[in-house]
Amino acid sequence: MSQREGSLEAPTRHPLDWRSDEFYDDASLFKELERVFDICHGCRRCFNLCNSFPTLFDLVDESDTMEVDGVAKKDYWQVVDHCYLCDMCYMTKCPYVPPHEWNVDFPHLMLRAKAARFKQEGASTRDKILSATDKVGKLAGIPVVVNAVNATNRSKSGRALLEKTLGVHKKAPVPPYHSKTARKRLSRLKDAPTADAKPAAGTTGKVALYTTCYCNRNHPAVNEDLVAVFEHNGIGMRMASKEVCCGMPKLELGDLEAVAKAKEVNVPILAAMVDEGWDIVTPIPSCTLMFKQELPLMFPDDADVIKVRDAMYDPFEYLMLRHKDGLLKTDFAGPLGKVTYQVPCHLRVQNIGLKTRDALELVPDTSVEVIERCSGHDGTYAVKKEFHDISKKIARPVVNKVKKGGADHFTSDCPMAAEQIVQDLDDHSANNPMSLLRKAYGI
Repeated sequence: MSQREGSLEAPTRHPLDWRSDEFYDDASLFKELERVFDICHGCRRCFNLCNSFPTLFDLVDESDTMEVDGVAKKDYWQVVDHCYLCDMCYMTKCPYVPPHEWNVDFPHLMLRAKAARFKQEGASTRDKILSATDKVGKLAGIPVVVNAVNATNRSKSGRALLEKTLGVHKKAPVPPYHSKTARKRLSRLKDAPTADAKPAAGTTGKVALYTTCYCNRNHPAVNEDLVAVFEHNGIGMRMASKEVCCGMPKLELGDLEAVAKAKEVNVPILAAMVDEGWDIVTPIPSCTLMFKQELPLMFPDDADVIKVRDAMYDPFEYLMLRHKDGLLKTDFAGPLGKVTYQVPCHLRVQNIGLKTRDALELVPDTSVEVIERCSGHDGTYAVKKEFHDISKKIARPVVNKVKKGGADHFTSDCPMAAEQIVQDLDDHSANNPMSLLRKAYGI
């Protein structure tokens, strides 16, 4: 297919027609896969992103025709399996995204393929467990169980058994579990009184915290640091009365009905808080993106979904909006020095700019080196036996840059991305940027 000029208009996303029969129809799906793969083959701008594109291009180049029509349809699934919906091809590389007439949305086509396969075949035991974050976290966090789970995950024999039985790579970083979750540690926020907050820059100054299943059970200190920084800045804080997983792990699996079930729990509670004047933040970019983008595309006519989308903020986006109107405190107790900062893909997709960097650079005698490259983690991709080595290859440019940077701190908004990267570093630990900001405040 010959090249032509790409669209100069801003990219737009079309709603997902996931309730229609055609969405899951094999003939329709494979026709669209072949059409888009042919465009990608003719362009090849995304060769250095995830492994989907090198896999596709190798399949084409090694076929009899050296065109997409020479690739067996069954091999299309190799391309699908390597897509972890980071959205970077759509947001940073592809010139043919909507409103261009070729209408290429590679990530959501991969999502459609995953959903069609899930509807026909279901998922493996391993993938069901990895995506059942609430159930696994609740079980692993039981006081009499949590120590055994963490000890097993730290031991070579335990990890070898996990790899053999479930296909979870023995060297992939896995997080610890905590019986004292963030929601328990911050239980005072469940019934917090309405704060006498100052509205500014489109915000109410009152924030409902969606703790996320990961930062609730695996990294509760991140939520504690967020609350400390926000309250230090006079922002009223409250927790939702109830929450379940945002649905991102199930989305990546193609289990769209499970995403819908999670939405039916989360959205009514969050929408009610918006009606009461609360803005919403989450500490994980992927969870924020789920409410900002994926759920609105799945449920474009649901007024509560749109209401939550419009009130959802990245935490550093929120702080910098407050700073715009002079309401962010800059009474820092000490410098952070040189910080190397990896920007997670799901934060870049939100198109809010580098707000984390901007906030950290408010600290005197602090400089931030930004790395806008993928960590290759994705939440589940990097822990799977068959994909772990590839995920490490994707992360290697970030690791090499951190090694050469000589920074005092390495940080990423995504705890999973941070752990993936620091695993290959000798002299760094993973610091959440909100934790660094709290340290700078001395609170």
